[in-house]
Amino acid sequence: MNLDALRTVALVADRASFAEAARVLSVDPSTVSRIVAGVEANLGMRLFHRTTRALSLTEGGAAYLGAVRGPLDALEAAADAARGHSGIPSGLLRMTASVAFASECIVPHLAEFEEKFPALSVELLLTDVAVDLVAERIDLAIRLAASPHGDVIARRLLETRYRVCAAPSWISRHGWPDGPECLSELNCLRLDLQDFREAWRFRRKDGSGEVKVRVDGRFVISSPLALRQAAITGLGPALLADWMTQDARDTGVLIDLFPDHYATATEFDTGVWAIYPNRSFLPVRVGAMIDFLSDRL
Repeated sequence: MNLDALRTVALVADRASFAEAARVLSVDPSTVSRIVAGVEANLGMRLFHRTTRALSLTEGGAAYLGAVRGPLDALEAAADAARGHSGIPSGLLRMTASVAFASECIVPHLAEFEEKFPALSVELLLTDVAVDLVAERIDLAIRLAASPHGDVIARRLLETRYRVCAAPSWISRHGWPDGPECLSELNCLRLDLQDFREAWRFRRKDGSGEVKVRVDGRFVISSPLALRQAAITGLGPALLADWMTQDARDTGVLIDLFPDHYATATEFDTGVWAIYPNRSFLPVRVGAMIDFLSDRL
């Protein structure tokens, strides 16, 4: 039995859709249908109930997939271990990250990654939605959070700090706020996430004086990259991550309004995490990317 065909059948079952499986595999739905039909012909049984509205496993199909998933995982682990003995990571790495973080902190390093690992290909899915790693066949996710959740393994790559930044032109027009509490009276730029658009929290760097400040403003922006650009143009102060503002602060394009404070919209202890599905082994290609990003970040 062709292993790729079995993996395709398993993906169809996971997604309950030929079209969704085809999207993940980047092939035509007719190709997926033909592969499944071939497996069914080889077995002499139907694996799926097909209707115009739904797709589901037959009783025999469920039993068959339940029996082959373990061996499929074991074969993948064995193949990855064999590739690891060669000392050269190879194959295809499917990974996902937020649009802003990937644009700022991953894409600029891909040329160096390609030079270091020429036998490794990368599919990078940029999305601000937390996709299902197993269903989407994602090897590695880079996520920004206080802590990871779910049946995953995580490694912290970077501590994340936030600052309220504004352009010199905005400061020249409105003056320097006396403290974080003044933000409640200003026209702030807000990210279109519930926590970020309602209130920001501040704590002095010596650990004292924690306050929660209600914020408001005429502009709510869904993209962190666009939010930063709006701040740079002098439209108002914005809560932005360090990794988005380092260059702008170094060159004076943006100024930290409260350098003696830590700021956040959620929790002060947040980070950038490398997350991969919980399994009995770490694929060599995944370990290579995690180590590379850890060094660069």
